[in-house]
Amino acid sequence: MTGVQLAGSFYTEVVGPLLAAELPGLPYAAALLGPGSEVLGFDTPRSVDHDFGPRLQVFPDEEGMSEAVHGMLTRRLPATFRGYPVAFPLTSDPRPGHRVHATGLSAWFTGQLGFDPRREVTVQDWLATPTQRLAEVTAGAVFHDGPGDLTRARAALAWYPRDVWLYILACQWQRIAQEEAFPGRCAETGDDLGSAVVTARLARDLMRLWLLMHRRYPPYSKWLGTAFARVSPETAALGTALSAAVAATDWADRERHLCTAYTITARAHNRLGLTPELDVHTRKFYDRPYQVLDSGRFTAALTDAITDPVLRQRARTGAADQFIDSTDALGDLRLIRNAIATKAGPPAS
Repeated sequence: MTGVQLAGSFYTEVVGPLLAAELPGLPYAAALLGPGSEVLGFDTPRSVDHDFGPRLQVFPDEEGMSEAVHGMLTRRLPATFRGYPVAFPLTSDPRPGHRVHATGLSAWFTGQLGFDPRREVTVQDWLATPTQRLAEVTAGAVFHDGPGDLTRARAALAWYPRDVWLYILACQWQRIAQEEAFPGRCAETGDDLGSAVVTARLARDLMRLWLLMHRRYPPYSKWLGTAFARVSPETAALGTALSAAVAATDWADRERHLCTAYTITARAHNRLGLTPELDVHTRKFYDRPYQVLDSGRFTAALTDAITDPVLRQRARTGAADQFIDSTDALGDLRLIRNAIATKAGPPAS
């Protein structure tokens, strides 16, 4: 039984009936959202060794009812369900492992995202929210939604608005453009380890780009490869090329497989129809003997397609997790929202 299935059974057999009996007529939503591999559908038998069990969130629609729901469930929930302990918190702490969390929807969204998506979602809101958190809110499962607010909020966050998507894609191509010549340059100077490391960085950026192109929020590193492999049947060819590039032991093989990956990704870009069709063939990096896609062409074309003049002129730093690579930093919503506000200037000339 997966975590989502377990949570669904726990709601249907225990939590839902308790709410109906003890607080009849209460409008609320119940769901399994937020942190946890089971929310994204990535849980395996290994996942049950910690923080696993029949957990979910309850969102009372009436102001001030969270404490009443919390207290009732504290008194009435069973000690175990399907062999797993039902550890209900004595505080409103929403960390993973606390099985049932009753809170207002606005407070939960603000704690998870830094804003409430039931109101207008701004460009800064989109860019300051790590894709892992967007995935945690839009994945999982909703077991009941009497008021409908949770369902509408999740729909509003299902994917980026077009201009924001174009901007994030442009910035992801920019990351590739900045390093695509480096595997060859490192190897030429005798730095084979450096060549391998940059190749792996490019593979990661291409995987994230592939997910973004297919309207999937990239998860954090532990689940990136799993999410990438599940995107679509055509992912297999790109995955084969990237695996070969990372496993290669010499520069020529790394470059050959990376070029295959570039071409596959460029063709997929053209199929999106977001920009005029671009040449998908690789070419020399200036007069140096390295083959590159010249990915900056894709950045420029995507930028030209953005209709919002402010976003079109924004620095090509991208969303928070395109320029911040720290788990602690990405977990600090105030820090990343301030960082996005700081990075709002035009690109350097």
